Amino acid sequence: MEQDTAARTPLTLLGLGAMGTALARAWLAAGHPLTVWNRTAARAAPVAADGARVAGTAAEAVAASGLVVTCLLDDASVRQALADADLTGRDLVNLTTSTPGQARALADWAHQRGARLLDGGIMAVPPMIGVASSGGYVFYSGSRDLFEVHRGVLAVPADTRYVGADPGFAALHDVALLSAMTGMFAGVAHAFALIRREEIPPKDFAPLLEGWLTGMAPFVHLAAAQLASGDYVTGTGSNLAMMVAANETLLTTAREQGVSTELLTPYLDLMARRLADGHAAESDTGVIDLLLR
Repeated sequence: MEQDTAARTPLTLLGLGAMGTALARAWLAAGHPLTVWNRTAARAAPVAADGARVAGTAAEAVAASGLVVTCLLDDASVRQALADADLTGRDLVNLTTSTPGQARALADWAHQRGARLLDGGIMAVPPMIGVASSGGYVFYSGSRDLFEVHRGVLAVPADTRYVGADPGFAALHDVALLSAMTGMFAGVAHAFALIRREEIPPKDFAPLLEGWLTGMAPFVHLAAAQLASGDYVTGTGSNLAMMVAANETLLTTAREQGVSTELLTPYLDLMARRLADGHAAESDTGVIDLLLR
């Protein structure tokens, strides 16, 4: 019954970049009546050929459906697109990448104009959208009741993960994971730089690097447990004193290989500060506390 109801639900989509177009095609393929709008009208042609109705203005597109999804460039673009629209009684789902603060402010802005808002953080790239086995998903935050009303429709392009009533939580989860990914990419870049001038084929080194990162990934569970308990010692294998002592080898090797240490030193400096503060027996979980301002 939920699937049948979801399949009949019309919706509007504002924004037809690469991600917006992927979302549109997923909803159209699932049989949803879809109205679309894009600032550059020509981008609507491919989804129009697939059956989407193209609105001439964003306000017209909003008027066409009770459920309105935005997937635009940034927070300012969302406000600009919706500026002239009558939002009374509309349910807005914002899939535009934003900050937690922007998401909270947008929820208040939408409420003042008579709409309800769910914020979303897409953890996927466009080719993963509409592919059940891709592993892609979307974080959602805001009213749980509103999420449940539209859950079936929202689950069509990608899996859904509701993360809380605070409208900023989807963006916060999104950015937190992306930040971790960025740090990982920095480590990968440094590792490849170390072998770059040697007769070590990157394609042979890559599986070793992948396996090592995968093996180290469970540290996140130790860190989470230590943060919850406040005990940064229990469960620790290599303590901070051992790691800081070993860090000099990392720096010396980089210098020997003619590689900049600029991707490593910010974190290593924090480890050294934590050690100097008298936390030799801890893991490096305590570094997290140094980041809080």
